[in-house]
Amino acid sequence: MSAAELRTDAPADAPLVPSAMRGLIADAMGACGLPPEDAARVAQLMVEADLTGADAHGIFRLPQYVRRLRAGGMNPRPAISVERKAPAVALVEGDNGMGHLVMSRAAETAVALARESGVAWVGARRSNHAGPAALYVEMLAREGMVGIYSVVASANHMAAWGGTTPLLGTNPLAVAIPCGAEPPVVLDIATTAVSYGTVKKYAQQGRPLEEGWMVSRRDGSPLTDSSRTNEGILLPIGGHKGSGLALVLGILAGTLNGAAFGTEVVDFNADSTTEANTGHFILALDVGRLMPVELFAPLLQRQLDELRADAPLPGTGGVRIPGDRRATLRARRDREGVPLSAPLRRQLDDLAQELGIDPLAARV
Repeated sequence: MSAAELRTDAPADAPLVPSAMRGLIADAMGACGLPPEDAARVAQLMVEADLTGADAHGIFRLPQYVRRLRAGGMNPRPAISVERKAPAVALVEGDNGMGHLVMSRAAETAVALARESGVAWVGARRSNHAGPAALYVEMLAREGMVGIYSVVASANHMAAWGGTTPLLGTNPLAVAIPCGAEPPVVLDIATTAVSYGTVKKYAQQGRPLEEGWMVSRRDGSPLTDSSRTNEGILLPIGGHKGSGLALVLGILAGTLNGAAFGTEVVDFNADSTTEANTGHFILALDVGRLMPVELFAPLLQRQLDELRADAPLPGTGGVRIPGDRRATLRARRDREGVPLSAPLRRQLDDLAQELGIDPLAARV
């Protein structure tokens, strides 16, 4: 039976039930050789990205992951290992596995070490793209810990300040701070004006880029044609400050772990066969070592509410604490479904047919 015959009466752009998305991803991962438990874990984290609004890092990435797995660029059955270097320091060897699996192990390790020592630094190497950074710091926040995370992005799309050659990635920075029963403070930012995943999403939909996102490598002029992104470089946040931040995060996540940085970075958008050797780091701090959690949470909540209550600057919509939109969007999408563009749905239907698995329409 064709995908068209399986479609329901719901409009093509109707939001999708998260369980249907998880099922498609898990089956696709299984078709690529991942064990069932690993496939389910990757699916859970990818859909979590969509639920929380990181649309360019969730199911949108599935065709790309499948392409690299089938071409041998990623190992579907990695032997991920952890070497403890000191009481509060460890290094995760990813064996070229899916980044979601490598970073899940790194986050679990960071929590365990911080329970013992109060703080933990965990590096990772021989990994791959792992989705949005917020996923992993939020894991730590759920355990009552502050989490700080970064990764060397899976392609270079930014030049060092003053240069023209893309030698730096969008290297994100994510921080999560627990707030008791309330949603945590979660900051997740790229060090570029916009993530390259967003650029790819705009290109897929044929939408023009916003001025200030990219410039031409040839003459530095604004580049807004999403079909010509290969001619440009992304601009950093805050000018030279963002460039410097991307550089130091890349060193800490890449060089320090024996992972790729600079010219060593493999562009996983263009290369499906070469091992990426992506590097990450995650830092965990046990809040209870500095202040009892039962005191910290209400104190932080009161301070956040004071910030939210500030008179809004005209035209801004008022104060929004990092993580507020994430929590609100997750609750709504979990209840109402996740919107996917028509071009992405068609791409996912084609992928399902190629892999011999049920399309999304058969899972609703």
